[in-house]
Amino acid sequence: MFVAYIDGGSRGNPGPAGFGVRIEDPDGTVCAELKGALGVTTNNAAEYRGLIAALTYFVGAGHPHILIRSDSQLLIRQMTGRYRVRHPVLQRLHEEAQTLLEKLERVDFEHVPRTSNTEADRLANQAMDEGQVAKNVDRAT
Repeated sequence: MFVAYIDGGSRGNPGPAGFGVRIEDPDGTVCAELKGALGVTTNNAAEYRGLIAALTYFVGAGHPHILIRSDSQLLIRQMTGRYRVRHPVLQRLHEEAQTLLEKLERVDFEHVPRTSNTEADRLANQAMDEGQVAKNVDRAT
């Protein structure tokens, strides 16, 4: 089974945000790293953006059975139906993720401690750093 470690972060809440995703094949070999700067948003929205990026990757790659690992208890509990999604922005992102889930055969979710999600966290921080650099370059021109 393919595994995606996902993370999202925001420097401030809301603040400059980004997501990171590390995808491993069944043998544990890294087959993709995804990241993206998101502008100003909340930490929870950034977490969902990481999930959507991972699901989009898997839909495109044709991997029908996957495991999503995240250190966000909120995201995991919302995606597994243990928590309701109340915030309007998260409702929209949750619906987008659900639409992608329907295109996959089976998706399991697992909460992991932050110490087990360091590579996705590193990618999310790189994305936030790159977003800040781009913003500073825009201001200088």
